[in-house]
Amino acid sequence: MFPYRIGMGYDVHQLADGLPFVLGGVRIDHSRGAVGHSDADVLLHAICDALLGAAGLRDIGYHFPDSSDEYKGIDSRILLKHTIRLLSENEWQTGNIDCTIALQRPKIAGYIQKMQEEIETLTGSGPGSVSVKATTTEHLGFTGREEGVAAWAVALIYKSGSDHFNH
Repeated sequence: MFPYRIGMGYDVHQLADGLPFVLGGVRIDHSRGAVGHSDADVLLHAICDALLGAAGLRDIGYHFPDSSDEYKGIDSRILLKHTIRLLSENEWQTGNIDCTIALQRPKIAGYIQKMQEEIETLTGSGPGSVSVKATTTEHLGFTGREEGVAAWAVALIYKSGSDHFNH
């Protein structure tokens, strides 16, 4: 078995007035928030999917179905911690994660470092291993009309106990 794997995740959530807005485990000051069964953290959901996909462990909906009351309103940081536990049980560790968030507003540059640090802590991947970028869609599509937010994540995982990164 090849000791490295790459996974890709994507998630999207509608935005609505008066809801809390959480991205990357960080509360964002904004008048609108994401609609979802959990806390609707689109970034952490995309990361979970990238990690689960890389490990061949299906997807976030399989492990945390939106039809289950157990996950109603759950903090997505808990979902990511559980995802990391699933990877560990299958002898995988997180190498690095690269993410992109698409939204027109609010501007989130001031939150990115805190998001990166939160994700590094949750995944145990270490300082400098998580990249979070943000872009607008130049007023095009549902993100440009401020109807929703989208996130993509790519993750590298590697087999635990191996010395692959020291060669």
